[in-house]
Amino acid sequence: MKSIREIFRIGVGPSSSHTMGPRKAAELYKEKHSDATSFRVTLYGSLSATGKGHMTDRAILDVLGDECTEIIWSKDFLSFHPNGMKFECKDNASSDFLSPWIVFSVGGGALAEEGESSIELPEVYNMNTMTEILQYCEWSGKGYWEYVEESEGPEIWDYLRDVWQTMREAVERGLDAEGVLPGPLNLRRKAYSYFVKSSGYKDNLKTRGLVFSYALAVSEENASGGKIVTAPTCGSCGVVPGVLYHLWKSRDFSERRILKALATAALFGNVVKTNASISGAEVGCQGEVGVACAMASAAANQLFGGSPAQIEYAAEMGLEHHLGMTCDPVCGLVQIPCIERNAYAAARALDANIYSSFTDGVHRVSFDKVVDVMKQTGHDLPSLYKETSEGGLAKDYTQMS
Repeated sequence: MKSIREIFRIGVGPSSSHTMGPRKAAELYKEKHSDATSFRVTLYGSLSATGKGHMTDRAILDVLGDECTEIIWSKDFLSFHPNGMKFECKDNASSDFLSPWIVFSVGGGALAEEGESSIELPEVYNMNTMTEILQYCEWSGKGYWEYVEESEGPEIWDYLRDVWQTMREAVERGLDAEGVLPGPLNLRRKAYSYFVKSSGYKDNLKTRGLVFSYALAVSEENASGGKIVTAPTCGSCGVVPGVLYHLWKSRDFSERRILKALATAALFGNVVKTNASISGAEVGCQGEVGVACAMASAAANQLFGGSPAQIEYAAEMGLEHHLGMTCDPVCGLVQIPCIERNAYAAARALDANIYSSFTDGVHRVSFDKVVDVMKQTGHDLPSLYKETSEGGLAKDYTQMS
C-alpha cells in the first residue's frame, strides 16, 4: 500500500476527483511542456457528465490559462476508469496538437495512468489487507497507529498535525459562515443553525446536534470551494473531522491521541483504496461516504480504548451499512445529497463505535469481505448511479415549493 498521505490530502473543494485531481494533472502536464503555447483537454465519462458542476474546467483553466486552452466534453467512457482526461499541446513550431497524455483521476485527488494504481507516491506498507494487519497487531501487541508509524516513519506525525489543524479550521470557518452556497440550487448553509439549536437540548440530543453541525460545517466549506482535507474524498470530507472535533471538544482528548486516531482512520481508508476504490464515479457513494464512516468509526473506537478487533468491527459496520449507496449529485454539485449524507454518516460512526464497544470484537463478516462486496456492488451499479447526475435523486430534480 502507498502512504496514508494519499487518503488525507489538503486542498480546496468541491471535489477531489473532479477538482483536485484535474488541477494536479494540469500542473504536471504544464510543467512537462513549459514551452507549449496552447492546450487541448478532453474530459471523459463522469468528468464530462458532472465536471461543470464540480468546476473541473475551472480547475484546469486556472492552471493552463483561459485564452490558450480548449476544453472538450466527451460522453465516451474510457475502459480503465470513468474519470479520464487527455491532455494535448502545441507550440510555435507545430500546427497540430501533439504530446497526448491520458491520465485518470481515481479518487481522493490521486492520479493514475492506465494499469497503474497511482503515479505519485511509492509503496510504503508491506501488508495490504486488514486481516493481515489485524493478525500482526494481535501478534505483536501493537496498535494500528504503531503500524502506521513503523511503515511511514516518525515524520508522519508532522503531516497528520497539519491535517488536524486544517480539519479544525474548516469546522470553525464553516460554523462561522452563513448565507447561500454557490450554484443554482440556492442551498443555504445550516451548520451554524444546528450548532445554536443543539444548545437547547439535553445531552443525548445535544451531542447529535453538535456532531451534525461540525460535519455540515466542513461539507459546506467544501461545497463553497474552501480549504479542506480529503477523508478520503472531498465529497465525504465532513465525516471524520465532524466526529473527531466533537470528541476533542467534549472529551478533552489530547492532540496526540487525536493524531493516533487519524493514523488509524487513514489506514482503514488506505486498505479500501488499495483493494477496491474510493471514487464515487467508480463504485458510487459507498466508496466515499461509506468509507468515511468506516474511518470515523475506527478512529472513535480507538479513542475510547477499543482493541484492534473492536476497532476493525466498528469500521466494518461503518462501511457495511452503506453498501449500495449511489452517487447522484443534483445538478452535478457536491451539495444535495452529499452534505446531509456527511452529517448522517458522522452520527452513524458514533453508533458503530458504541455497538462495537459492547462486544469482544468477534464477528462473522470481516472488513476485508465488506470491501470486496463494496467493490463488486460498485461495478454492478449502472453508470447512472455513479457520479453522472443522470439517475437517482439527480434525475428530473425539481425544487420543493
